[in-house]
Amino acid sequence: MILNEVVGIGSKIIDKLFPDKSERDKAKVALLEMEKEGELRELETRMSAIIAEAKSQDKWTSRARPSFMYVFYMLLLFSIPMGILAAFQPEIARSISAGIKAYLEALPSELWYLFGTGYLGYSIVRTKEKKSLTDMKDIFKR
Repeated sequence: MILNEVVGIGSKIIDKLFPDKSERDKAKVALLEMEKEGELRELETRMSAIIAEAKSQDKWTSRARPSFMYVFYMLLLFSIPMGILAAFQPEIARSISAGIKAYLEALPSELWYLFGTGYLGYSIVRTKEKKSLTDMKDIFKR
């Protein structure tokens, strides 16, 4: 993070500007407090963006993340009637499965890589957001 680099440089400058150890320590504490304050502001900014998306009157914006997951839930749920169909009409189930398989195989591999990367990135960011929320709650409890 850029903020950490700034603090590192600031700490080196403080070492050169303040010959007295107690003054130097006070300046470093002030610098660390500024860093923490900046991180909190950054977190608040990110959280306000997420909340604004969720509260948006535009249904596409407020439902984009959950809608993405609903598509995959539907695909999983589609397997239940396919299993039942396979029990009674195995030929039809095989034909449907072959059609779906052909469709999915026709998609370029780059699209699958893009999807996988996007999904992985979404998962990591969402996990980090949840951890940040937990950290924020801990800070406000103090």
